[in-house]
Amino acid sequence: MKKVFNTERLILKVLEPREAALVAAYYKRNKTFLEPWEHKKAPGFFDVENHRLTLKLEEEGFLRGDMVRFWIFVKHSDHELPIGSISLTNIIRGVFKSCFLGYKLDYEYEGRGYMTEAIQKVVEVAFKELKLHRIEANIMPRNHKSMRTVEKNGFVNEGLARKYLKINGIWEDHYHMVILNEALE
Repeated sequence: MKKVFNTERLILKVLEPREAALVAAYYKRNKTFLEPWEHKKAPGFFDVENHRLTLKLEEEGFLRGDMVRFWIFVKHSDHELPIGSISLTNIIRGVFKSCFLGYKLDYEYEGRGYMTEAIQKVVEVAFKELKLHRIEANIMPRNHKSMRTVEKNGFVNEGLARKYLKINGIWEDHYHMVILNEALE
């Protein structure tokens, strides 16, 4: 699979460990905004060296074929930092052909359709290039914006998983939002 994809307005790019400062800056900029939606951060999370290690581990996962994280950049923008990320994790082959979708967006870029556009492209990559059958996004019921974003991309609600993930120190319920690759035989 390629490491860079383009949409009409975006560049989706797998970053290398040497680009860790971009990731650290993204997280520092969005620390307060992302806090209600993510796990509690360990000491040192926001350090560049932590993100260098994370990008190295993600690179290894990409090479194994069990995950990919694209960082999202706006085309023709003076903003040099990524505006978010989108990932396919726990990619399972064999008879399952499935993965999990995860994403996050910079607080200043919400409401412009960027994440809808990025998800559309990543679903296309997952189905056409990776030949996956199922993508699952798990979303807290109170995250209405995220629910609307995946619904616009054809995901359907398969039900509620009680106390599914520990988010910001609390076990939170999540809806299983799923899209199937109906073209895959």
